[in-house]
Amino acid sequence: MTNAADDAPDETSADETGMTEDEKRRDQLLAAPDAVEEDAAPRIDVTERDGVTRIDVRDDAAVRPGGPDDDA
Repeated sequence: MTNAADDAPDETSADETGMTEDEKRRDQLLAAPDAVEEDAAPRIDVTERDGVTRIDVRDDAAVRPGGPDDDA
């Protein structure tokens, strides 16, 4: 039996466009008018261990979840 996750492209493998997932993400985020390089900066870190996926908001992310008055 094939696992769907095994067929999913990863961030470093190019597809028929010749672009990796990271390159596509960056291209999409910088396509907007007035977009700057900071808009394409990573905002999360994803780690997988023992079948568990953990998603953490990066400390240096320009945009973070929560309201502007929330204390970190």
